[in-house]
Amino acid sequence: MRSTITSDSPALFVNASGERLSTQGIANIISQFRKDAGIERHITPHMLRHTVATLLLRNGVDIRVVQEFLGHASIATTQRYTHITKDHLIEVLRKRHPSLTLRVAS
Repeated sequence: MRSTITSDSPALFVNASGERLSTQGIANIISQFRKDAGIERHITPHMLRHTVATLLLRNGVDIRVVQEFLGHASIATTQRYTHITKDHLIEVLRKRHPSLTLRVAS
C-alpha cells in the first residue's frame, strides 16, 4: 500500500523501492492479475487505456475531454484510438436528436 512505503516521489503508484512505478512494472502487475484470474489472453496497459477511452466515449463523455485525459495533441489521434463505429455514432445521434432520420449506408 502506498501509505506504508516511505518515499519522496510524488507519484501515486510506486514500487517497493519507493520509486515511480515503471511501464514495465505496471505490465508485470497486469500480467500477474491476468494469470491469477485464469485469463489466457495477453493484456497490455495500452489495451486497458484503449478500453477506458472507448467506454468513456460510448457513455457520453465529450471527445475533447477524452483527448485531454489521454494527452493527445490532435483530436484525430483520439478518434483513431477509440475505433468508434459508425453504427454507434448514429445510435448516439438518434438518442440525442430523435427527430433525425439517419440511415446507415450499406
